[in-house]
Amino acid sequence: MSTAISGMGMAGASQAMTGASMRMPPAQKMANLFDKIDSSGTGSISKAQFEQAFSTLKPPSEFKSMGASAVFAKLDPNGTGSVSKQDFKNGMTQMMSQIRQQRLHNYESAAQTSAPAPKQTIDASLSGLNQMRIGSNINTTA
Repeated sequence: MSTAISGMGMAGASQAMTGASMRMPPAQKMANLFDKIDSSGTGSISKAQFEQAFSTLKPPSEFKSMGASAVFAKLDPNGTGSVSKQDFKNGMTQMMSQIRQQRLHNYESAAQTSAPAPKQTIDASLSGLNQMRIGSNINTTA
């Protein structure tokens, strides 16, 4: 099975589940993903089911770096060993929102550090124009 866990990332992030509409609400995407993981239809998923799905699906890199056990622990904060559909939807939606916010923050930070300040851009443009005018030997007087 090659289904993506994320489905709610920014451009270039892992895509939603195969065949799912990109306009599908995040909670619906997570409900569909839960149903795929809960192949027995019990209404809850165990840590073993989640870990097996984690290894066959395409989780976002942030999830991969955390590992299946850590992600499951966030979905099952009471340590019951299973996660209901509602807890899965809420937990995954919250984690994906945090990932999107962090990615946006990283993108904005990178854009700010790589883009020159407007004054620097104007100063550089004026300097370039002045150099062109000085070096052109064009007589602008009548």
